[in-house]
Amino acid sequence: MTDLIRKGKGKPLRDAMRRHGVTQAELAARTQEVDIRGQGVSVATVVKVTGSGRTAAEKCRLRTAWLITTAMAEPLQDHFDMPSVSTDTVERCNPHGDSDPR
Repeated sequence: MTDLIRKGKGKPLRDAMRRHGVTQAELAARTQEVDIRGQGVSVATVVKVTGSGRTAAEKCRLRTAWLITTAMAEPLQDHFDMPSVSTDTVERCNPHGDSDPR
């Protein structure tokens, strides 16, 4: 699964909630309305994603981010970033391109 990183420690999400006049519980309820499965996001998860402080989560699943931003009719990219791609590799061959005979 792809995890997204919230921007600005969640401040853009909290600002959007204020603009739309929704509480965390109301936002969780709205996610059920936009979820084709009808499950939505739990209040506890909305609190973690939109909150601040020690209990806040900097990452969340793509589906969670999509449901939260869709429930507020906000663009996903305004609130979340994709994690950077690692370019670290492990060499599995010797310098001549032959596989290790072990």
